[in-house]
Amino acid sequence: MDHLPRSKIISDNPIGNGLDAFRASFRSACESANVSCTLDTLEQLGQEDLQKTVLTLFGLLQMLPAIHILRSKKGYGSLCDDLIGLYWAIRSNSFDFDRIKPLVEAALADDPDDALVWDRVYNAVTESTPPPRPIASSLQQTPWVYTTDSSEYRHNADPVLLKELDNLYIGLPLYETYFGGVAGLEAASETVFKKCKDGSNPLFSNGWSGWPAGAKEKDVLAWFRDLIPKLETFAEGLNPTSTFRRKLLTQPITPLLDSIGQRSLNIGFIEDFPTAGKGFRYRWSHILVPGELKSNPSADAPSKARIDLATYAREVLAAQDTRRFVLGFTICGSFMRIWVFDRLGGIASEKFDINKDGLQFVSTVLGFLWMNEEELGFDPTIMTANGERFIEIERDGLKERVIIDRVIQRVRCIAGRASTCWKAHPEGYRQIPLVIKDSWQCPERDEEGDLLREATGKGVANMARYYYHTTVQVNGTDDDVRSNIRKGLDIPKQSVVSPSKRSNSASLIKADDDMVSNRVHRRIILRDYGKSIYKASSRAALLAGLEGCIEGHESLYNKAGLLHRDISINNLMINEDVDNPSWSSFLIDLDLAARVQPEGASGAKSKVGTRAFMAIGVLLGEQHSFMHDLESFFWVLCWLCIHYDAQGRFKPTEYDCLNYFDDDSLAGFKKGEVIDERDFLGKAERHFSSYYQPLIPCVNKLRKAVFPDGRRWRRREPALYSSMKEILREARKDPNVVADDG
Repeated sequence: MDHLPRSKIISDNPIGNGLDAFRASFRSACESANVSCTLDTLEQLGQEDLQKTVLTLFGLLQMLPAIHILRSKKGYGSLCDDLIGLYWAIRSNSFDFDRIKPLVEAALADDPDDALVWDRVYNAVTESTPPPRPIASSLQQTPWVYTTDSSEYRHNADPVLLKELDNLYIGLPLYETYFGGVAGLEAASETVFKKCKDGSNPLFSNGWSGWPAGAKEKDVLAWFRDLIPKLETFAEGLNPTSTFRRKLLTQPITPLLDSIGQRSLNIGFIEDFPTAGKGFRYRWSHILVPGELKSNPSADAPSKARIDLATYAREVLAAQDTRRFVLGFTICGSFMRIWVFDRLGGIASEKFDINKDGLQFVSTVLGFLWMNEEELGFDPTIMTANGERFIEIERDGLKERVIIDRVIQRVRCIAGRASTCWKAHPEGYRQIPLVIKDSWQCPERDEEGDLLREATGKGVANMARYYYHTTVQVNGTDDDVRSNIRKGLDIPKQSVVSPSKRSNSASLIKADDDMVSNRVHRRIILRDYGKSIYKASSRAALLAGLEGCIEGHESLYNKAGLLHRDISINNLMINEDVDNPSWSSFLIDLDLAARVQPEGASGAKSKVGTRAFMAIGVLLGEQHSFMHDLESFFWVLCWLCIHYDAQGRFKPTEYDCLNYFDDDSLAGFKKGEVIDERDFLGKAERHFSSYYQPLIPCVNKLRKAVFPDGRRWRRREPALYSSMKEILREARKDPNVVADDG
């Protein structure tokens, strides 16, 4: 349609009611902000509401047929390509809204003029250049698992964090729950506080001596540094069980190591390192209790304080692979709260004024200094002896010790399944590779361990094989959030905080349970170990691995009657080590798997999977079938070819934003990507990394098999398994694929 004038394309593809949802979103934002719903009120909306409303507009624009036909201002590709770049700019906090205000105004008109809307789209994409994307740490999990490196960019990660803390419970008796079991704490606190009030120059008298007026951060930090040693001196000899020493860390300027972003912590408690001299760089793995200081008492509002402290808690959880939950605190002005972040989200105590309730403050500080590791949230079932970490299991009536070699992966999130994987081996049998996987599962789901055992028992090929599974027990009780971590806290509904003003966080990277009532700590051990498919040593090895994983999916479906439902780049594994007895390629992760019903679809209706790889039909609400998973294999290969180089290094691109589209927008975008062969090839040539350019013909053949005539299959076609495997097999014979490979 290149020869058609713009006016003809626009008239043949009217917008119609395609932007109605945007106008509804604008009205909702105005009502939430309590402003009149007119064009003049646009700039009265808060940053988050304005950003969310504009992103809704861009999602809808991508679903309009004309945008995939109208040509790009660059002279190649479609206008939709230009819109992706503008999407990044809008997500940036520094984006100048004035650049797209004319477009927004045109779209908000009661009877929008199509030609005017498209003219202003062209003007917007021409004038707007995406700013540099600053690296910052981060959901997800998950999303709430994070399944791609792109989640480490601040403007993507923070909305995911907001979603993880969507329902934050405050005003709970956290002190009694988490400090009540600390041996000798209550009596010691009373003794220490009495000493604080004694003498001619007491530390506490109608408030703390030396408490800085205005509560500026640097002054409060100095006050803390002076006070803590005095409290410790008063407490000497009062702790009956402590065999360790902790200290206060105050370095608000120096970033801590371990995180991808340059993130510092203004206050917290750490283990005391006697060898830590001047210039020693602390890590997030050293932080036991993070804290956050704010001079303004109004910052105590959960919608503000929760994000800063939660960001620190996420860093701690990511850096400490045996951490089950994190305790923290905020002091805003002189108001203090205790916080707990676990795999359901966050909970907070009532606030108290440290200058009015000095005993409570002393008891809280001593508690953080005296708690043992289990009380601070570490997993006591992972033990250390002779310099080795290990777990103990009972299998076939015999006790075994499994030695942990190293961490393979720890998902960077707070709430969600939060999977952690370790490479391991049975004690005395280092040549036998094992993988330990811990995750926090929805109790309503089938246990992954049961599904894996069943699949292994039925001889499923190219699927990680079962070795052992259990529900982790802590203190003789199944380890879950509600009963074990939160110790049965009664959380009344009125204590929930769900802010009305939220950033555009509706789309999570990992689509899982939207809201779950509990999560259970489960552990499985697998007999297969490999590396993620994007680390393949050659293009041919990559294609062979993908073929093997498709074969594994087919075997899982036909032999075990299980549908995987989360075909994603981190769930496809390869093994190129001749000494490793594992499958040469295989699938992992049955967290979201479901049993196949007689009609060939899963029984579960929820939308699950990893967003960038989810099939169009799943995004549109269809019952999940094997056809959708086969489509996901196609999207995985496209993603890999765009984002990775020969060394398996990830490169962020504008396509990362796919993880954050809402369902309809993402489905519309994906339709536009595959509908026209010439457009698809043009985009592949522009966006595939130089290393993966030779795979363009193969990927295009897969596109035609998965989307015949540019459309989705309307029936289930088992022969698609064979077709896709044959395409991958033939591609390995292509001289361009094997030339200079590896």
